[in-house]
Amino acid sequence: MHERDGFSPSERREALSEVAVQLREVGGRLRVFPLVHPLHALPPRRRRPPAVRLDPGQWVRWQLNYRFSSALGIRGWTYWMDTFNIAYGPVEDEVFLSRPALYIDERGPLR
Repeated sequence: MHERDGFSPSERREALSEVAVQLREVGGRLRVFPLVHPLHALPPRRRRPPAVRLDPGQWVRWQLNYRFSSALGIRGWTYWMDTFNIAYGPVEDEVFLSRPALYIDERGPLR
């Protein structure tokens, strides 16, 4: 969902290589780690947490926020937040309405 669309739910399919999350299946578990590209400005924060591993039927909610300034710093700051809800294996239709097995809050102060 995007703010520009009034947070209206939508469905979109993308190639796994286009998604900013590293997913790897290892030993019957799913390793999940959101990627942050160098051009994306993270607010000041402690070091990033490690990847998490999900058992079948589990899900994780991982939140990150970013801030950007214009190229010359003239226009001030722009902010955005990503929330990744990722489930592993067969889950109920409304799984993301329940409490996640793991919640990673990687949001930093925005000033």
